[in-house]
Amino acid sequence: MIELLLQAERSLAVGQIDAAERLYRQTIENDPRNSIAVVGLARVALERNDDRTAYRFARQALEIDPDNAAAQRLATRLAEVMRHRGEQPPADGVTAPAPTPAPRAAASAATPTPQPPKPAPRRRSLVRRILGR
Repeated sequence: MIELLLQAERSLAVGQIDAAERLYRQTIENDPRNSIAVVGLARVALERNDDRTAYRFARQALEIDPDNAAAQRLATRLAEVMRHRGEQPPADGVTAPAPTPAPRAAASAATPTPQPPKPAPRRRSLVRRILGR
């Protein structure tokens, strides 16, 4: 099992996303409760710029192993990113509710209206980053 995971990690590291996904799925077929492989699928989804699927996989990994630190960090960060974009993370019955914003103080007439944040740039694969594409 560990050999498949190591090979999947290497594939993902060099931008072979399809190969990494195939290897992570093969690991899960052999061991459906392997939270490390499920986190790997979340990382594959991130490489494909699919935050919602990545979040679902991270939450699934946490259902398998609540102590999986990588899954905890990934799920928390993805939830923050989605909320920042004004999206609600997919409901799965485990997610904590979105924090409520603090009440605003009375704004003076001279206070400029804050501009919405710019969207995060699309993440490129490792190979594309190295090649500058």
